[in-house]
Amino acid sequence: MNTSEDQNTIFPKSAKTPAEHFQYMNSFKEKGVPAPKEYFTGTIWVNMNIKPEDDYNTLIGTVTFEPKGRTNWHTHTCGQILFVTQGIGYYQEKGKPIQVIREGDVVKIPKNIIHWHGASHNSAMVHIAIVPELDKDKTEWLQPVTDEEYNSYHTSDQKRAKDVRLTEAAVKNHEELWPQYMSKARQTDPELIEVFDNFAFDGVISYGNLDTKTRVMMILGSTIASQAPDEYKMFVNAALNVGVTPVEVREILYQSVPYVGIAKVIDFIHTTNEIFTERGIKLPLEGQSTTTPETRHEKGLALQRAIFGGVIDKMYETSPKNQVHIQRFLSANCFGDYLTRTGLDVKTRELLTYCMLISMGGTESQVEGHIQGNVNVGNDKETLLSVTTQLLPYIGYPRTLNAIKCLNEVIPE
Repeated sequence: MNTSEDQNTIFPKSAKTPAEHFQYMNSFKEKGVPAPKEYFTGTIWVNMNIKPEDDYNTLIGTVTFEPKGRTNWHTHTCGQILFVTQGIGYYQEKGKPIQVIREGDVVKIPKNIIHWHGASHNSAMVHIAIVPELDKDKTEWLQPVTDEEYNSYHTSDQKRAKDVRLTEAAVKNHEELWPQYMSKARQTDPELIEVFDNFAFDGVISYGNLDTKTRVMMILGSTIASQAPDEYKMFVNAALNVGVTPVEVREILYQSVPYVGIAKVIDFIHTTNEIFTERGIKLPLEGQSTTTPETRHEKGLALQRAIFGGVIDKMYETSPKNQVHIQRFLSANCFGDYLTRTGLDVKTRELLTYCMLISMGGTESQVEGHIQGNVNVGNDKETLLSVTTQLLPYIGYPRTLNAIKCLNEVIPE
């Protein structure tokens, strides 16, 4: 994007992280330059990094495409390189299928190839564009990309869906979570997608009494405990798509800290904040804490007793003197600092704890205690079986069978 008429490419020098980058994006209407309408379709903002007058003989900028925004068809006599820094977009060369491009992808565009690039249907996309040998390069802008051409990815995607023989229910349930999502795996591993999607989005969903929102929240908690960052990112977006509030997403994340540990949770916090910023959700969110340093132990202990009954006092009584501090930490920190928070009710929090524990594996002793805790707060065996079944595709059979063994020991058939 480098003719003398078009010196409007982009990238904020102030943005050091993805979150800062999207904060900058959100301010483009005040700070940025709209891309010229004669060369672009939709809403696109531009900002230059290296300009022609900077004497580097290279044009470097960042382009922010809002959903459905795209360039015209065009060519570069010296080629072009794109670095995708955020979001999901499309790239297409004339006569070839549309490619999905995502954060971290690098697109090397050959010299004189007719092509276009832009955002996907439901996601903004940001890329850094580099044009080398600026003194020799000429960009030829051609006709706009028509809606029919732009929408052809969906047409081919629907065809691929039929090729992998997804059931109607699997397609419907997947679409509910991620409307019009373009799966790379469907192109590269169609046999796996056929098996997995039909199982995860039809087979297991047909069992149990969980509504969509609850099911997605439980899977979201499970992905943190399983240390599955890519799947977590998918399910944060799914959760927001089906009505889970940002506060609820954050509370699931915060509740995982005492069970999984901050060392394993911190990256998920960063990912969540990036998604929130991308979606225009202002940070920080409203606080949900209900305790103070003075009341956290008292309130945490009260909540423990409400969930587990007299067994808590017995744990204090039987704990050796050099270990009773752990019991106090459980009361004040695990329960007082985290589980007394608002944003999620106790019944949901206890079900989340069960999901995280069975997803971690090797926690059968704690799983059994929290099965009883779930029963005490109103989550019956059918609910626990339902959520265990929904997690099966994500945690596998060994952990699922261990969870069911614990269920049958605590709540015999």
